[in-house]
Amino acid sequence: MSNPQQLRYSKEHEWLSAAGEDGVSTIGITEFAANALGDVVYVQLPDVGSTVSAGDTCGELESTKSVSDLYTPVSGEVTEINEDVVNDPALVNSAPFEGGWLFKVRVTSEPADLLSADEYTAFAEN
Repeated sequence: MSNPQQLRYSKEHEWLSAAGEDGVSTIGITEFAANALGDVVYVQLPDVGSTVSAGDTCGELESTKSVSDLYTPVSGEVTEINEDVVNDPALVNSAPFEGGWLFKVRVTSEPADLLSADEYTAFAEN
């Protein structure tokens, strides 16, 4: 499992990009989570314009194995969802760190307990 170094990670297996100049970060699930889920067949994402709070449920991912809640690692306003993933949920499995991203948030606050790539790898392996 290779977790990109430039991302930060939650213990709920979501990743977060660094915010751009506009304060917007991209969020997705990790390769570890995608593999654990199995083949993702349905994705429910938060509505654009909605407010999310760090650690709260904001959607769900349905796979051939189970239905799992999607959590947001930060607080803020949802600015965009990935329509490609809604139309082709398999992208979550095939490209979790690229085309399989889930949504973007204009971050207002983030928890102090987000993990580095190395910390997340150690966490996921235990």
